[in-house]
Amino acid sequence: MGAIKQTFFISHGSPTLSIDESLAARRFLQGFRETVFSQRPKGILVISAHWDTSEPSVNVIHGCHNTIHDFYGFPRPMYELKYPAPGAPELAKKVKELLKGSGFNYVYEDKKRGLDHGAWVPLMLMYPEADIPVCQLSVQSSQNGTYHYQMGRALASLKNEGYLIVGSGSATHNLRYDDIMHYEEKAPHAKTAHPWPEHFYPLHVAMGAAGEKSKAELIHHSWSLNSLSYASYKFDATD
Repeated sequence: MGAIKQTFFISHGSPTLSIDESLAARRFLQGFRETVFSQRPKGILVISAHWDTSEPSVNVIHGCHNTIHDFYGFPRPMYELKYPAPGAPELAKKVKELLKGSGFNYVYEDKKRGLDHGAWVPLMLMYPEADIPVCQLSVQSSQNGTYHYQMGRALASLKNEGYLIVGSGSATHNLRYDDIMHYEEKAPHAKTAHPWPEHFYPLHVAMGAAGEKSKAELIHHSWSLNSLSYASYKFDATD
Protein backbone atom coordinates (compact mmCIF):
# COMPACT_ATOMS: atom_id res chain seq x y z
CA MET A 1 0.00 0.00 0.00
CA GLY A 2 2.53 2.54 -1.17
CA ALA A 3 1.94 6.04 -2.52
CA ILE A 4 -0.63 6.40 -5.28
CA LYS A 5 0.13 8.59 -8.28
CA GLN A 6 -3.28 8.71 -9.92
CA THR A 7 -6.75 10.03 -9.23
CA PHE A 8 -9.86 9.11 -11.20
CA PHE A 9 -13.13 10.53 -12.40
CA ILE A 10 -15.78 7.91 -13.14
CA SER A 11 -19.02 8.65 -14.98
CA HIS A 12 -21.53 6.45 -13.20
CA GLY A 13 -24.39 7.17 -15.60
CA SER A 14 -27.71 5.49 -14.89
CA PRO A 15 -28.20 3.35 -11.76
CA THR A 16 -28.94 0.48 -14.17
CA LEU A 17 -25.17 0.23 -14.53
CA SER A 18 -25.50 -2.02 -11.47
CA ILE A 19 -27.35 -4.77 -13.40
CA ASP A 20 -27.32 -4.04 -17.15
CA GLU A 21 -24.82 -6.44 -18.72
CA SER A 22 -25.16 -4.69 -22.10
CA LEU A 23 -23.43 -1.51 -20.93
CA ALA A 24 -19.81 -1.17 -22.05
CA ALA A 25 -19.11 1.00 -19.00
CA ARG A 26 -20.03 -1.91 -16.76
CA ARG A 27 -17.44 -4.14 -18.42
CA PHE A 28 -14.87 -1.34 -18.19
CA LEU A 29 -15.36 -1.00 -14.43
CA GLN A 30 -15.32 -4.75 -13.91
CA GLY A 31 -11.90 -4.81 -15.56
CA PHE A 32 -10.63 -1.71 -13.75
CA ARG A 33 -8.07 -3.55 -11.60
CA GLU A 34 -6.73 -5.57 -14.51
CA THR A 35 -6.49 -2.86 -17.16
CA VAL A 36 -6.31 0.51 -15.37
CA PHE A 37 -5.23 0.41 -11.73
CA SER A 38 -3.83 -2.75 -10.15
CA GLN A 39 -2.53 -1.23 -6.92
CA ARG A 40 -4.56 -2.06 -3.80
CA PRO A 41 -5.38 1.17 -1.94
CA LYS A 42 -5.36 1.61 1.82
CA GLY A 43 -8.78 3.18 1.54
CA ILE A 44 -10.97 4.95 -1.00
CA LEU A 45 -12.29 8.50 -0.86
CA VAL A 46 -15.31 8.93 -3.13
CA ILE A 47 -16.62 12.37 -4.04
CA SER A 48 -20.16 11.61 -5.17
CA ALA A 49 -22.51 13.88 -7.07
CA HIS A 50 -25.38 12.41 -5.08
CA TRP A 51 -24.34 13.96 -1.78
CA ASP A 52 -24.86 17.70 -2.14
CA THR A 53 -24.52 19.84 1.00
CA SER A 54 -24.11 23.50 1.86
CA GLU A 55 -20.68 22.83 3.44
CA PRO A 56 -18.20 19.97 2.95
CA SER A 57 -19.29 16.84 4.80
CA VAL A 58 -17.66 13.44 5.33
CA ASN A 59 -19.32 10.25 6.49
CA VAL A 60 -17.66 8.80 9.59
CA ILE A 61 -18.77 5.19 9.67
CA HIS A 62 -17.60 2.62 12.22
CA GLY A 63 -18.45 -0.83 10.95
CA CYS A 64 -19.93 -1.46 7.51
CA HIS A 65 -21.79 0.99 5.31
CA ASN A 66 -25.49 0.87 4.65
CA THR A 67 -26.37 0.82 0.94
CA ILE A 68 -28.54 3.79 -0.03
CA HIS A 69 -30.95 3.08 -2.90
CA ASP A 70 -31.48 6.71 -3.82
CA PHE A 71 -33.36 6.14 -7.08
CA TYR A 72 -36.95 5.49 -8.04
CA GLY A 73 -38.89 3.43 -10.57
CA PHE A 74 -36.15 0.94 -11.42
CA PRO A 75 -36.30 -2.89 -11.50
CA ARG A 76 -36.79 -4.54 -8.10
CA PRO A 77 -33.45 -6.45 -8.14
CA MET A 78 -31.59 -3.14 -7.98
CA TYR A 79 -33.11 -2.42 -4.57
CA GLU A 80 -31.83 -5.73 -3.26
CA LEU A 81 -28.18 -5.00 -4.06
CA LYS A 82 -25.88 -4.39 -1.11
CA TYR A 83 -22.33 -3.05 -0.89
CA PRO A 84 -21.30 -3.41 2.78
CA ALA A 85 -17.83 -1.92 2.48
CA PRO A 86 -16.22 -1.00 5.80
CA GLY A 87 -16.22 2.63 6.82
CA ALA A 88 -13.00 4.61 6.93
CA PRO A 89 -13.22 6.87 10.02
CA GLU A 90 -9.47 7.46 10.04
CA LEU A 91 -9.60 8.66 6.44
CA ALA A 92 -12.62 10.83 7.24
CA LYS A 93 -10.66 12.49 10.04
CA LYS A 94 -7.73 13.18 7.70
CA VAL A 95 -10.07 14.66 5.06
CA LYS A 96 -11.62 16.97 7.63
CA GLU A 97 -8.25 18.11 8.96
CA LEU A 98 -6.82 18.75 5.50
CA LEU A 99 -9.83 20.76 4.37
CA LYS A 100 -9.94 22.85 7.50
CA GLY A 101 -6.19 23.44 7.24
CA SER A 102 -6.71 24.78 3.71
CA GLY A 103 -9.36 27.34 4.61
CA PHE A 104 -12.54 25.27 4.43
CA ASN A 105 -13.70 26.47 7.81
CA TYR A 106 -16.82 24.36 8.17
CA VAL A 107 -16.45 20.64 7.57
CA TYR A 108 -19.15 18.43 9.02
CA GLU A 109 -19.24 14.79 10.04
CA ASP A 110 -22.18 12.53 9.26
CA LYS A 111 -22.11 9.41 11.42
CA LYS A 112 -25.14 7.72 9.88
CA ARG A 113 -25.01 8.19 6.12
CA GLY A 114 -24.03 5.12 4.10
CA LEU A 115 -22.99 4.94 0.44
CA ASP A 116 -25.26 6.47 -2.20
CA HIS A 117 -25.47 4.97 -5.67
CA GLY A 118 -22.88 7.40 -7.01
CA ALA A 119 -20.42 5.57 -4.77
CA TRP A 120 -21.57 1.98 -4.43
CA VAL A 121 -22.60 1.31 -8.04
CA PRO A 122 -19.12 1.90 -9.53
CA LEU A 123 -17.35 0.47 -6.47
CA MET A 124 -19.28 -2.80 -6.55
CA LEU A 125 -17.98 -3.30 -10.10
CA MET A 126 -14.44 -2.09 -9.42
CA TYR A 127 -13.99 -3.80 -6.03
CA PRO A 128 -16.77 -6.40 -5.72
CA GLU A 129 -15.32 -7.96 -2.56
CA ALA A 130 -16.31 -4.77 -0.64
CA ASP A 131 -13.27 -5.22 1.60
CA ILE A 132 -11.58 -1.82 1.19
CA PRO A 133 -12.54 0.97 3.64
CA VAL A 134 -14.53 3.76 2.00
CA CYS A 135 -15.25 7.37 2.95
CA GLN A 136 -17.59 9.72 1.10
CA LEU A 137 -17.15 13.47 0.66
CA SER A 138 -19.98 15.74 -0.46
CA VAL A 139 -20.05 18.38 -3.19
CA GLN A 140 -21.46 21.90 -2.86
CA SER A 141 -23.54 22.82 -5.89
CA SER A 142 -23.85 26.38 -4.55
CA GLN A 143 -20.11 26.82 -5.22
CA ASN A 144 -18.13 26.73 -8.48
CA GLY A 145 -15.50 24.69 -10.27
CA THR A 146 -12.55 26.58 -8.80
CA TYR A 147 -13.84 25.91 -5.29
CA HIS A 148 -13.96 22.18 -5.96
CA TYR A 149 -10.56 22.18 -7.64
CA GLN A 150 -9.11 23.80 -4.51
CA MET A 151 -10.85 21.19 -2.42
CA GLY A 152 -8.98 18.57 -4.41
CA ARG A 153 -5.68 20.41 -3.98
CA ALA A 154 -6.21 20.34 -0.22
CA LEU A 155 -6.59 16.56 -0.33
CA ALA A 156 -3.67 15.78 -2.62
CA SER A 157 -1.40 14.47 0.15
CA LEU A 158 -3.77 11.57 0.78
CA LYS A 159 -2.30 9.89 -2.29
CA ASN A 160 1.09 9.68 -0.55
CA GLU A 161 -0.52 7.64 2.23
CA GLY A 162 -1.96 5.11 -0.18
CA TYR A 163 -5.52 6.43 -0.45
CA LEU A 164 -7.34 6.32 -3.77
CA ILE A 165 -9.36 9.42 -4.67
CA VAL A 166 -12.30 8.88 -7.00
CA GLY A 167 -14.75 11.50 -8.26
CA SER A 168 -18.07 10.00 -9.35
CA GLY A 169 -20.40 12.05 -11.53
CA SER A 170 -20.93 12.65 -15.25
CA ALA A 171 -18.45 13.89 -17.81
CA THR A 172 -17.85 16.42 -20.54
CA HIS A 173 -14.93 16.31 -22.97
CA ASN A 174 -12.94 19.47 -22.29
CA LEU A 175 -9.97 19.00 -19.97
CA ARG A 176 -8.12 22.30 -20.40
CA TYR A 177 -7.67 23.58 -16.84
CA ASP A 178 -8.73 27.18 -17.24
CA ASP A 179 -11.67 26.13 -19.37
CA ILE A 180 -12.74 23.45 -16.95
CA MET A 181 -12.66 25.92 -14.05
CA HIS A 182 -14.89 28.37 -15.94
CA TYR A 183 -16.84 25.89 -17.98
CA GLU A 184 -20.09 27.83 -17.61
CA GLU A 185 -18.64 30.66 -19.74
CA LYS A 186 -16.21 28.69 -21.91
CA ALA A 187 -18.51 25.90 -23.08
CA PRO A 188 -21.39 27.13 -25.26
CA HIS A 189 -23.66 24.22 -24.34
CA ALA A 190 -22.59 23.71 -20.74
CA LYS A 191 -26.07 24.28 -19.34
CA THR A 192 -27.52 21.78 -21.79
CA ALA A 193 -25.03 19.08 -20.75
CA HIS A 194 -25.18 20.01 -17.06
CA PRO A 195 -28.38 21.85 -16.09
CA TRP A 196 -27.23 21.37 -12.50
CA PRO A 197 -23.50 21.29 -11.72
CA GLU A 198 -23.25 18.63 -9.00
CA HIS A 199 -22.44 15.82 -11.47
CA PHE A 200 -19.53 17.79 -12.88
CA TYR A 201 -17.83 18.96 -9.68
CA PRO A 202 -16.38 15.56 -8.68
CA LEU A 203 -14.17 15.89 -11.77
CA HIS A 204 -12.74 19.16 -10.41
CA VAL A 205 -11.92 17.52 -7.08
CA ALA A 206 -10.19 14.57 -8.73
CA MET A 207 -8.23 16.87 -11.02
CA GLY A 208 -7.20 19.13 -8.15
CA ALA A 209 -6.08 16.19 -6.03
CA ALA A 210 -3.79 15.02 -8.85
CA GLY A 211 -1.93 18.34 -8.96
CA GLU A 212 -1.47 21.37 -11.17
CA LYS A 213 0.83 19.58 -13.62
CA SER A 214 -1.11 16.33 -13.80
CA LYS A 215 -1.82 14.70 -17.13
CA ALA A 216 -5.37 13.71 -18.03
CA GLU A 217 -6.16 10.57 -19.98
CA LEU A 218 -9.51 9.36 -21.27
CA ILE A 219 -9.69 5.75 -20.06
CA HIS A 220 -13.22 4.90 -21.19
CA HIS A 221 -15.98 6.42 -23.32
CA SER A 222 -19.35 4.98 -24.18
CA TRP A 223 -22.92 6.20 -24.36
CA SER A 224 -26.39 5.09 -23.33
CA LEU A 225 -29.83 6.59 -23.87
CA ASN A 226 -28.35 8.67 -26.72
CA SER A 227 -27.03 11.45 -24.46
CA LEU A 228 -25.69 9.84 -21.28
CA SER A 229 -21.89 9.78 -21.40
CA TYR A 230 -19.86 7.24 -19.44
CA ALA A 231 -16.57 8.99 -20.17
CA SER A 232 -14.03 8.37 -17.41
CA TYR A 233 -10.61 9.92 -16.84
CA LYS A 234 -7.33 9.18 -15.13
CA PHE A 235 -5.18 12.01 -13.81
CA ASP A 236 -1.50 11.17 -13.44
CA ALA A 237 0.09 13.27 -10.73
CA THR A 238 3.47 14.92 -11.19
CA ASP A 239 3.75 16.72 -7.85
